[in-house]
Amino acid sequence: MEHHDTVQSSTSSTRTVSRPQADDIHEKKKSFDEEKQESKPNLAAEFETAVEGPEVVHGKHPDGGLKAWSVVFGCAAGACATFGLVNAWGVFQAYYTESILEGTSPSTIAWIGSIQYALIFIPGLVVGRIFDMGYTKLPLSAASALLVAATFLTAQCSEYWQFLLCQGIAMGISAGVIFGIIMGCPAHWFKHRLGMALGIMALGSSCGGTLFPIIIRNLINAVGFQWTMRIMGFIEIALVCLMIATVERRLPPRPHSGTFISFEPFKSTSFTLYSISSFLCFLGIYTCLTYLDVSAVSEGISESFAFYLLAIANGCSAIGRVVGGYLADRTGPLNIMTPATIIAGVMTYIWPFATSVGGNIGVAIVYGMSSGIYVSLLVGPIVRMGKTHDVGVRVGMSMTLIALGAVAGPPISGAINDATGGFKFVGVYAGSAVMIACAFMVATRFSILGGFWGKV
Repeated sequence: MEHHDTVQSSTSSTRTVSRPQADDIHEKKKSFDEEKQESKPNLAAEFETAVEGPEVVHGKHPDGGLKAWSVVFGCAAGACATFGLVNAWGVFQAYYTESILEGTSPSTIAWIGSIQYALIFIPGLVVGRIFDMGYTKLPLSAASALLVAATFLTAQCSEYWQFLLCQGIAMGISAGVIFGIIMGCPAHWFKHRLGMALGIMALGSSCGGTLFPIIIRNLINAVGFQWTMRIMGFIEIALVCLMIATVERRLPPRPHSGTFISFEPFKSTSFTLYSISSFLCFLGIYTCLTYLDVSAVSEGISESFAFYLLAIANGCSAIGRVVGGYLADRTGPLNIMTPATIIAGVMTYIWPFATSVGGNIGVAIVYGMSSGIYVSLLVGPIVRMGKTHDVGVRVGMSMTLIALGAVAGPPISGAINDATGGFKFVGVYAGSAVMIACAFMVATRFSILGGFWGKV
C-alpha cells in the first residue's frame, strides 16, 4: 500500500515537473518561429523605411517647416534656371536657323541643344558622389558662376563653334552640376511628403519651359538677340542666388573609404530594373514634346499657334507634377508613375494622327499632364531604394543612364522622320519605347513587393 502510494506520488510529481518543461519548450519554439518570421526580408518595408545611423543623432526627416520648404523652393529656382532654360532650346533653334547661323544645316545646329540637354544628366555620376561627400554650396556657386558667364557670352557669339562652346558645352555642364546637386537635396528633408516636395521642385523646370520660350521670342523681336541673352543672364542671377541661399544638406556626410565611383547599387535587382526602365523611357518620352509644334505645322496649322502648343503642354505638365506628387505620398511613387507613363505612351502613339487644332490641343494637355507626373517623380523610387547618406550616387547613376537615352532618342526619331517623310512611325517608335519602359516599371514593383499589390 505504501509502495503504491509512493509510486503514485512519484508519478504525480513527475507530471507536475514535466508540464512546465513542456510549456517552456512550446514558448521557446513559438519565440523561435516569431524570430524566424521577423528575420525574413521584407523588401517592401525596406523600400518604404530604413533605419539610418545619422538619423539617430540628427533626428528624423522634418517633412515640413520653413527650412525644409525653403530648400524645396530653392531647388525649384535651380531647376528653372537650368532645365527650364534648356527646355527653351526650340526658340534658339528656329532663330539661329533663320538669322545668325543661316546657311548652317538645322541638324548641325541641333547638336548645340542635344549636347546641352545631354550634359544636364551626364555629370550626375560624379556630382552625386560629390554631394554625398558633403559638398553643396561650393559646387552650386561655381556652376552658377559658369552658367551666368556662359549666358552673357552667348550674347556675343556669332559663329557656330562659339555657340557650341558657350551655349552647348559651358551652359550644359554648369546646368548638369546644379541639377545633380538639387535632385538629391529634398531627400534629406522629406520622407513621407517627398512626392509633394519633388513635385514642387519640378514646377521650376515646368515654369521655365513654359515662360522662357515666350519671353525669349518676344524679347528678340523687341530688343534683339544680344540684349535678350543679357536679360536672361540677369534672370538667372536672381534664380541662382535664391538657390544658393536656401539649398543645403541636412545630414552630415558619411565617411567613404572605397572607390570614388561605386557600382554597388546595381547589385539591387529593383534598382537595376528601374534604371533600365528610365533609360528606355527617355528614348521616347520627350519625342512628342520635341516635335509637337513641327508636326502641327506640317498638318497645316499656323506656325504662330503651333508655337503655343509647347506652352500648353508645359503648363499642363506643371499641374501633373503637383498632383502626381500629392498622390505619390499616399499610394507610393511607382503606383502613380506607372499608369501616368502608360497614358503618356498612348498619347505618343496618338499624337501623329492629330491633324486638327482641337486634336493637337487635346494631345498637348493629356500628354503634358501625364509626362509631368513621370518626370517629377523620377527620383522618388530611387531615394527609397537605399539610405539617405548615399542618395547622390544612386541618383547620379540613374541620371547617367537617362542621359544616354536622352541623347539617343531625338536623333533616332529624327532619322525615322527623314526616312519615312512623316511622324507616324516616329510615334510608333517613341510610344513603344515608353510602353516597354512601363513593363520594366511593373517588374520593378514585383521585385520590391514580391507581388503586384502594395504601396511602393
